[in-house]
Amino acid sequence: MFLFPSLLALLHVVTVSCSETKTCEDVQKACNLISCGIPVTNGTPGRDGRDGPKGEKGEPGQGLRGLQGPPGKLGPPGERGAPGSPGPRGQKGDRGDNSAAETKLDSLESEVRRLRADLDYMRRLQAFSLGKKHGKKLYVTNGEKMPFSRVKALCAELQATVAAPRSSEENKAIQDVAKDTAFLGITDEATEGQFMYVTGGSLSYTNWKKDEPNDHGSGEDCVIILKEGIWNDISCASSFLAVCEFPA
Repeated sequence: MFLFPSLLALLHVVTVSCSETKTCEDVQKACNLISCGIPVTNGTPGRDGRDGPKGEKGEPGQGLRGLQGPPGKLGPPGERGAPGSPGPRGQKGDRGDNSAAETKLDSLESEVRRLRADLDYMRRLQAFSLGKKHGKKLYVTNGEKMPFSRVKALCAELQATVAAPRSSEENKAIQDVAKDTAFLGITDEATEGQFMYVTGGSLSYTNWKKDEPNDHGSGEDCVIILKEGIWNDISCASSFLAVCEFPA
Protein backbone atom coordinates (compact mmCIF):
# COMPACT_ATOMS: atom_id res chain seq x y z
CA MET A 1 0.00 0.00 0.00
CA PHE A 2 2.80 2.35 0.84
CA LEU A 3 4.98 1.22 -2.11
CA PHE A 4 2.65 2.57 -4.85
CA PRO A 5 2.48 6.26 -3.64
CA SER A 6 6.25 6.28 -3.27
CA LEU A 7 6.69 4.98 -6.78
CA LEU A 8 4.43 7.79 -8.12
CA ALA A 9 6.46 10.40 -6.28
CA LEU A 10 9.67 9.04 -7.70
CA LEU A 11 8.24 9.05 -11.22
CA HIS A 12 7.23 12.64 -10.75
CA VAL A 13 10.76 13.60 -9.76
CA VAL A 14 12.19 11.87 -12.81
CA THR A 15 9.65 13.64 -15.09
CA VAL A 16 10.50 17.02 -13.67
CA SER A 17 14.22 16.36 -14.05
CA CYS A 18 13.85 15.30 -17.62
CA SER A 19 11.84 18.41 -18.59
CA GLU A 20 14.52 20.72 -17.38
CA THR A 21 17.36 19.48 -19.54
CA LYS A 22 16.25 16.94 -22.18
CA THR A 23 13.10 15.73 -23.79
CA CYS A 24 11.26 12.86 -22.22
CA GLU A 25 12.16 10.67 -25.18
CA ASP A 26 15.88 11.16 -24.57
CA VAL A 27 15.38 10.45 -20.88
CA GLN A 28 13.62 7.20 -21.64
CA LYS A 29 16.54 6.10 -23.81
CA ALA A 30 19.20 7.02 -21.24
CA CYS A 31 17.41 6.34 -18.00
CA ASN A 32 15.41 3.15 -17.72
CA LEU A 33 12.69 3.18 -15.15
CA ILE A 34 13.80 -0.17 -13.65
CA SER A 35 17.45 0.97 -13.53
CA CYS A 36 16.53 4.17 -11.83
CA GLY A 37 14.14 2.46 -9.50
CA ILE A 38 14.67 0.69 -6.16
CA PRO A 39 17.26 -2.22 -6.48
CA VAL A 40 15.81 -5.73 -6.29
CA THR A 41 17.42 -8.34 -3.99
CA ASN A 42 19.20 -11.37 -5.64
CA GLY A 43 17.49 -14.72 -5.60
CA THR A 44 18.93 -18.03 -4.31
CA PRO A 45 21.83 -19.58 -6.36
CA GLY A 46 20.87 -22.16 -8.93
CA ARG A 47 22.17 -25.77 -9.07
CA ASP A 48 25.66 -26.51 -10.42
CA GLY A 49 25.82 -27.46 -14.02
CA ARG A 50 27.43 -30.62 -15.46
CA ASP A 51 31.23 -30.87 -15.84
CA GLY A 52 32.40 -29.87 -19.23
CA PRO A 53 34.77 -31.97 -21.44
CA LYS A 54 38.46 -32.26 -20.43
CA GLY A 55 40.58 -29.60 -22.04
CA GLU A 56 43.85 -30.10 -23.90
CA LYS A 57 47.11 -30.34 -21.95
CA GLY A 58 48.59 -26.93 -21.41
CA GLU A 59 52.16 -25.78 -21.82
CA PRO A 60 54.60 -26.46 -18.97
CA GLY A 61 54.48 -23.79 -16.34
CA GLN A 62 57.30 -21.33 -15.79
CA GLY A 63 57.34 -21.59 -12.02
CA LEU A 64 59.60 -23.61 -9.70
CA ARG A 65 59.92 -27.35 -10.35
CA GLY A 66 58.23 -29.58 -7.78
CA LEU A 67 60.03 -32.09 -5.52
CA GLN A 68 61.25 -35.35 -7.08
CA GLY A 69 58.96 -38.27 -6.43
CA PRO A 70 60.02 -41.56 -4.76
CA PRO A 71 62.07 -44.04 -6.88
CA GLY A 72 60.19 -46.71 -8.78
CA LYS A 73 60.53 -50.49 -8.44
CA LEU A 74 63.95 -52.04 -9.12
CA GLY A 75 64.14 -53.40 -12.63
CA PRO A 76 65.67 -56.79 -13.63
CA PRO A 77 69.52 -56.97 -13.64
CA GLY A 78 71.16 -56.33 -16.95
CA GLU A 79 73.81 -58.46 -18.66
CA ARG A 80 77.31 -58.37 -17.23
CA GLY A 81 79.52 -56.02 -19.12
CA ALA A 82 83.04 -56.67 -20.39
CA PRO A 83 85.84 -56.24 -17.82
CA GLY A 84 87.39 -52.84 -17.82
CA SER A 85 91.02 -52.14 -18.46
CA PRO A 86 93.36 -52.55 -15.45
CA GLY A 87 93.94 -49.44 -13.45
CA PRO A 88 97.33 -47.84 -12.89
CA ARG A 89 99.72 -49.58 -10.55
CA GLY A 90 99.65 -48.15 -7.07
CA GLN A 91 102.58 -46.84 -5.14
CA LYS A 92 104.80 -49.24 -3.24
CA GLY A 93 103.55 -49.73 0.28
CA ASP A 94 105.51 -49.34 3.46
CA ARG A 95 107.76 -52.15 4.57
CA GLY A 96 105.85 -54.61 6.72
CA ASP A 97 106.65 -55.53 10.28
CA ASN A 98 108.68 -58.76 10.20
CA SER A 99 109.10 -59.08 13.93
CA ALA A 100 106.30 -61.65 14.28
CA ALA A 101 107.62 -63.74 11.38
CA GLU A 102 111.18 -63.60 12.71
CA THR A 103 110.00 -64.67 16.14
CA LYS A 104 108.12 -67.60 14.61
CA LEU A 105 111.17 -68.55 12.51
CA ASP A 106 113.39 -68.56 15.60
CA SER A 107 110.86 -70.78 17.34
CA LEU A 108 110.80 -73.21 14.39
CA GLU A 109 114.59 -73.35 14.26
CA SER A 110 114.69 -74.15 17.97
CA GLU A 111 112.13 -76.89 17.41
CA VAL A 112 114.19 -78.36 14.55
CA ARG A 113 117.31 -78.41 16.73
CA ARG A 114 115.36 -80.17 19.49
CA LEU A 115 113.96 -82.74 17.05
CA ARG A 116 117.43 -83.43 15.67
CA ALA A 117 118.74 -83.99 19.16
CA ASP A 118 115.85 -86.35 19.88
CA LEU A 119 116.54 -88.22 16.64
CA ASP A 120 120.21 -88.62 17.46
CA TYR A 121 119.22 -89.94 20.87
CA MET A 122 116.78 -92.44 19.33
CA ARG A 123 119.46 -93.62 16.91
CA ARG A 124 121.88 -94.21 19.75
CA LEU A 125 119.18 -96.00 21.69
CA GLN A 126 118.33 -98.11 18.64
CA ALA A 127 121.95 -99.00 18.05
CA PHE A 128 122.27 -100.05 21.69
CA SER A 129 119.05 -102.11 21.87
CA LEU A 130 118.46 -103.47 18.37
CA GLY A 131 121.64 -103.42 16.39
CA LYS A 132 125.33 -102.82 16.15
CA LYS A 133 126.92 -99.63 14.91
CA HIS A 134 130.25 -99.50 13.17
CA GLY A 135 131.53 -96.29 11.65
CA LYS A 136 128.70 -94.78 9.65
CA LYS A 137 126.70 -98.01 9.39
CA LEU A 138 124.07 -99.50 11.66
CA TYR A 139 123.24 -103.23 11.42
CA VAL A 140 119.81 -104.35 12.63
CA THR A 141 117.94 -107.68 12.60
CA ASN A 142 114.34 -108.54 13.50
CA GLY A 143 115.32 -112.12 14.40
CA GLU A 144 113.12 -113.56 11.62
CA LYS A 145 114.32 -116.16 9.09
CA MET A 146 113.17 -115.84 5.47
CA PRO A 147 114.31 -116.44 1.85
CA PHE A 148 116.76 -113.98 0.32
CA SER A 149 114.11 -112.32 -1.89
CA ARG A 150 112.08 -111.41 1.20
CA VAL A 151 115.18 -110.14 2.99
CA LYS A 152 115.86 -107.71 0.12
CA ALA A 153 112.23 -106.55 0.07
CA LEU A 154 112.16 -106.03 3.86
CA CYS A 155 115.34 -103.96 3.88
CA ALA A 156 114.12 -101.91 0.90
CA GLU A 157 110.85 -101.07 2.72
CA LEU A 158 112.96 -99.73 5.59
CA GLN A 159 115.07 -97.70 3.14
CA ALA A 160 118.03 -99.91 3.91
CA THR A 161 120.04 -102.64 2.13
CA VAL A 162 121.00 -106.22 3.00
CA ALA A 163 124.07 -106.10 5.26
CA ALA A 164 127.33 -106.56 3.30
CA PRO A 165 130.68 -106.26 5.15
CA ARG A 166 133.52 -104.43 3.39
CA SER A 167 136.05 -104.95 6.14
CA SER A 168 136.83 -107.37 8.97
CA GLU A 169 135.45 -104.85 11.48
CA GLU A 170 132.09 -104.63 9.66
CA ASN A 171 132.06 -108.45 9.34
CA LYS A 172 132.49 -108.74 13.14
CA ALA A 173 129.70 -106.19 13.74
CA ILE A 174 127.27 -108.19 11.56
CA GLN A 175 128.32 -111.42 13.29
CA ASP A 176 127.62 -109.88 16.71
CA VAL A 177 124.17 -108.62 15.66
CA ALA A 178 123.03 -111.87 13.98
CA LYS A 179 124.33 -114.36 16.58
CA ASP A 180 123.20 -116.97 14.06
CA THR A 181 123.49 -117.74 10.36
CA ALA A 182 122.29 -114.75 8.28
CA PHE A 183 122.16 -113.67 4.63
CA LEU A 184 124.69 -111.16 3.30
CA GLY A 185 124.02 -108.69 0.51
CA ILE A 186 126.30 -110.59 -1.89
CA THR A 187 125.33 -112.86 -4.87
CA ASP A 188 126.62 -114.24 -8.17
CA GLU A 189 123.15 -114.33 -9.76
CA ALA A 190 124.23 -112.03 -12.58
CA THR A 191 127.41 -113.95 -13.51
CA GLU A 192 128.12 -117.41 -12.14
CA GLY A 193 131.28 -117.52 -10.00
CA GLN A 194 131.58 -113.71 -9.89
CA PHE A 195 130.17 -112.55 -6.58
CA MET A 196 129.07 -108.90 -6.38
CA TYR A 197 127.41 -106.61 -3.87
CA VAL A 198 123.63 -106.39 -4.41
CA THR A 199 124.12 -102.60 -4.47
CA GLY A 200 126.66 -103.01 -7.30
CA GLY A 201 130.43 -103.34 -7.46
CA SER A 202 133.02 -106.06 -6.96
CA LEU A 203 133.91 -107.41 -3.50
CA SER A 204 136.54 -105.44 -1.60
CA TYR A 205 136.69 -107.94 1.31
CA THR A 206 135.99 -111.68 1.65
CA ASN A 207 136.00 -114.21 4.50
CA TRP A 208 135.16 -117.50 2.79
CA LYS A 209 135.12 -120.81 4.60
CA LYS A 210 137.75 -123.27 3.37
CA ASP A 211 136.89 -124.74 -0.07
CA GLU A 212 134.09 -122.23 -0.50
CA PRO A 213 132.39 -121.00 -2.60
CA ASN A 214 131.83 -124.28 -4.45
CA ASP A 215 128.37 -123.75 -6.01
CA HIS A 216 127.28 -127.12 -4.68
CA GLY A 217 124.51 -128.57 -6.84
CA SER A 218 124.82 -125.66 -9.33
CA GLY A 219 122.33 -123.55 -7.37
CA GLU A 220 124.21 -121.69 -4.64
CA ASP A 221 124.04 -118.06 -5.74
CA CYS A 222 123.62 -116.37 -2.33
CA VAL A 223 126.05 -115.90 0.59
CA ILE A 224 125.55 -116.46 4.33
CA ILE A 225 127.65 -115.54 7.35
CA LEU A 226 127.96 -118.37 9.88
CA LYS A 227 128.08 -118.01 13.65
CA GLU A 228 131.87 -118.12 13.45
CA GLY A 229 131.87 -115.15 11.07
CA ILE A 230 133.03 -117.08 7.98
CA TRP A 231 131.09 -117.15 4.69
CA ASN A 232 129.50 -119.89 2.62
CA ASP A 233 127.56 -119.86 -0.63
CA ILE A 234 124.01 -121.20 -0.38
CA SER A 235 120.73 -121.43 -2.27
CA CYS A 236 118.78 -118.14 -2.30
CA ALA A 237 115.57 -120.11 -1.63
CA SER A 238 116.81 -121.21 1.80
CA SER A 239 115.68 -119.26 4.88
CA PHE A 240 118.13 -117.47 7.15
CA LEU A 241 118.17 -114.38 9.35
CA ALA A 242 117.60 -110.98 7.79
CA VAL A 243 120.16 -108.29 8.70
CA CYS A 244 119.64 -104.81 7.24
CA GLU A 245 122.27 -102.11 6.90
CA PHE A 246 121.32 -98.46 7.62
CA PRO A 247 123.41 -95.34 7.19
CA ALA A 248 124.11 -94.02 10.69
